[in-house]
Amino acid sequence: MGFYRYTGRDGTGTRVTGELEAASESAAADQLMRRAIIPLSLEPFEPSTAIDWKRLLQRRLPLAELLMFTRQMLSLTRSGIPLLQALAGLAESQRHPLLRETLQDITEQLTAGRTLSAALNAHPRVFSPMYVAMVHVGENTGKLDEVFERLSGHLEQEQDTRRRIQAALRYPVLVLGFIAVAVAVLNILVIPKFAQMFAKFGAELPLPTRILIATSEFFVGYWPLLLVGLVGGLLGLKIWLGTAAGRLRWDTWKLRLPIVGSIVTRASLSRFARSLSMMLRGGVPVNQSLSLVADAVDNRFMHDRIIGMRRGIEGGDTIRRTAGSAELFTPLVLQMIAVGEETGRIDELLDDVAAFYEREVDYELKGLTAKIEPILLVLVAGMVLVLALGIYLPMWDMFNAVQGR
Repeated sequence: MGFYRYTGRDGTGTRVTGELEAASESAAADQLMRRAIIPLSLEPFEPSTAIDWKRLLQRRLPLAELLMFTRQMLSLTRSGIPLLQALAGLAESQRHPLLRETLQDITEQLTAGRTLSAALNAHPRVFSPMYVAMVHVGENTGKLDEVFERLSGHLEQEQDTRRRIQAALRYPVLVLGFIAVAVAVLNILVIPKFAQMFAKFGAELPLPTRILIATSEFFVGYWPLLLVGLVGGLLGLKIWLGTAAGRLRWDTWKLRLPIVGSIVTRASLSRFARSLSMMLRGGVPVNQSLSLVADAVDNRFMHDRIIGMRRGIEGGDTIRRTAGSAELFTPLVLQMIAVGEETGRIDELLDDVAAFYEREVDYELKGLTAKIEPILLVLVAGMVLVLALGIYLPMWDMFNAVQGR
């Protein structure tokens, strides 16, 4: 992946400049054309190694807020309210500051004569490239209300999938959180009291007890360094994930995680099939659809495989063959794609593929708790065993010594 500075003109003829990341110069030109920008010049450059703290700490718009905005736009466009008036009214009624500022800027751009898709494209933290491309299609076909209807359905499905995954992970995350709090309390408050008591007797302590006391002393004596190390580690991880190599390795690792890796894979493939179906139904060419959907999957490993599918299609290959060479789909799904391609109903069959993966995700989520519970029980039992051996062994030795006297 390389970085390019571009100069071009948007749909209104206004001169625009900016920077983007792409695999090649032709890929960068494709991105600009999808944004309704005619490139005049493209120059590669090396990005600065300085950390962009503002971008690092900036968060994207929550999916729920984007879904609500899309539903509101659907109602307003169907009712025939002028676009500029509708956006101005929505900007005044928004509670989320990022969305309110974004809509105010979009209203100003529309007043200056820019198109809606070009105005949306100026806010990548709010609107994804796929969202912008669908709006651009709706503008060109005069079916903006249908586009917002498809986008609202797509976002609603995406939100539902995320909620199911979060609900399934809530129990194990809470248990691990309570274990972490319990370990901290034991090391800082409980074990030091026992250490003082054992020190009065001056007896030789067993190995588990010495380990517990040493761990507790480390916690008590170096907790500021531990806190700094934890914050620094999280910040370093976030910076590393912002690099292309770090993001690729992290996303590849996520798909191979035990227990949850298959759920992440199937959820991502469901998102891919649903997004591609929506793009094709909206009239976006297959190669452009794959480029946009690759970003929507939000996984760098899958992104690269999907971009490989796009290159195969541009080389004259079929969707079925490129999907098979990507090694992402099961044979059953490949057969469904082949049938859809032969019958000209690829968008409908992709919806079936998405539903197939969503059912598998639901099935695995229902059994996720049952798979994780034994691991949590072993973890809790191990912690209790270590505490029991470390605390009660020396106490039994002292009791035996007292009775022997």
